Amino acid sequence: MSLTSPDGSITIEPDDGPGPSFLRKLTTATDWKTAFVIPALAVFTALVIGAIIIMLTGSSFSQMIEAYLALLKGSVGSLRAISATLTEATPLILTGLAVAVAFRAGLFNIGGEGQLLIGGMFAVLVGFSFTGLPWFVHLPLAIVAAIVGGALWGFIPGFLKAKTGAHEVIVTIMLNYVAYRLVDYMLKTELFQREGRNDPISKSVEPSAQLPALLGWLDPA
Repeated sequence: MSLTSPDGSITIEPDDGPGPSFLRKLTTATDWKTAFVIPALAVFTALVIGAIIIMLTGSSFSQMIEAYLALLKGSVGSLRAISATLTEATPLILTGLAVAVAFRAGLFNIGGEGQLLIGGMFAVLVGFSFTGLPWFVHLPLAIVAAIVGGALWGFIPGFLKAKTGAHEVIVTIMLNYVAYRLVDYMLKTELFQREGRNDPISKSVEPSAQLPALLGWLDPA
């Protein structure tokens, strides 16, 4: 398609620009290769690398197989195992989706871990600070606190990017380590640390602020 001036003296050919980048193809395509082949290859590669590392530690091939069978049994070997796997994996999946949203905007948010940790600290604080609340009030309050905490931690690199041009990859990576050390410090303070403990462990969250185990009702034993 081209645009031509009324007198025919000027013709403008639109520049289609370069084709979509590999990352954009990876995050926007919905074909079966992206949906199945790439995740399958990622899992297969992780298993191969893990097997190599296990055998390099002096374990035999049979011991490596036993380790993977134990991993399989512990993750999906029963309804309780599947429930625990889904419960542990869901926050990581949601964090990955949050990173994908930034990718779609052309930004590389490598700070998902730090944002997850800070959001978790906000949720824990609300979880043990309020007592006597019904679950339909306390649980949403803890979830909102987690969202606010993660958003505030993600606001820092966004603000620096907008105001100073600081690259979000560098800032978010560094903030991950800041979050690690900050959480480690806060868990040893009187506000968070469980009574009678010297290790970095928080106070217990009230049952009214705890999410139920996924599929746990199917396997109560």
